[in-house]
Amino acid sequence: MGTIALFSGQGSQYEKMGLDLVQQDAALESIFETASEILGFDLYAIIADSNAQTLAQTIYAQPAIMATSLVCLEAAKKHGFTYDAVAGHSLGEYAAMVAAGMLSLEDGFRVIKARAEAMDAAAKAADGAMCAILKLAPAEVEQICAETEGYVVPANYNSSVQTVIAGDRDAVEKAAAACAAKKARAVPLAVASAFHTKLMQPAADAFYAAIRNVTFAAPKVPFYSNVLGAVRTDFSDMPKALAEHIVSPVRFTDELAAMQAAGIDTFVEFGPKNVLTGLVKKTLKGVTAKNVENCATLEGALA
Repeated sequence: MGTIALFSGQGSQYEKMGLDLVQQDAALESIFETASEILGFDLYAIIADSNAQTLAQTIYAQPAIMATSLVCLEAAKKHGFTYDAVAGHSLGEYAAMVAAGMLSLEDGFRVIKARAEAMDAAAKAADGAMCAILKLAPAEVEQICAETEGYVVPANYNSSVQTVIAGDRDAVEKAAAACAAKKARAVPLAVASAFHTKLMQPAADAFYAAIRNVTFAAPKVPFYSNVLGAVRTDFSDMPKALAEHIVSPVRFTDELAAMQAAGIDTFVEFGPKNVLTGLVKKTLKGVTAKNVENCATLEGALA
């Protein structure tokens, strides 16, 4: 049986996330130092000193979550943690690529800088929104989106009873209300726009132009893809694949099923909060799911 390292997505950020790990082991600060050199701002200070509203801005949130996730992973590796595969939820795929050896740490932050800037610009140009729909089957959510006036689509298939919808703000609000009328729970997400929809096409185009000459290595362990809902085996044009990722739904439920079918029975999430850990527990039976986001959870995950 196997262990997979999972990496948190955007929206999980919070002030001072993961900093106690750095305070316990100063060598981990080198990850923030590398990131800051490439980003052009002090990422450690952003996490340490910014309020939630500032940290939620895409240009800060994406590199901050990625750096925190990699700090958490490195802390675990220092205590003997090993993994047989990797996956991430949306933004989390970039930490997963570094963890799998597909990107160097430096190139990882160069790529995430380009992604964050492109998505931030596209978000400011469109009035998009995202909303998690709980306690309703994905097929019902799809039908409601199709019947709602305006542009709204499923963007994240997170579990059998959690689907995130996204699109134009008015349409998202109408669809969320229709879902709530069916006794679902609708939770607006603290993100800047409708990620993983056609509203992000300008971001996908700008991102591709910025990273098309970046070199991606084949992963050292299996890499699960949000777009495919399965292991990715074709790495011939990762810039194109990652641009597609920005405008495609996240098929996380399919990924989890594929992981379990491949014999993975231990799921360890690295990064702020434990959203993916919760999704694993709700979706799969007979598996172990833990998260690492600070010193206390590191100790628990390695127990």
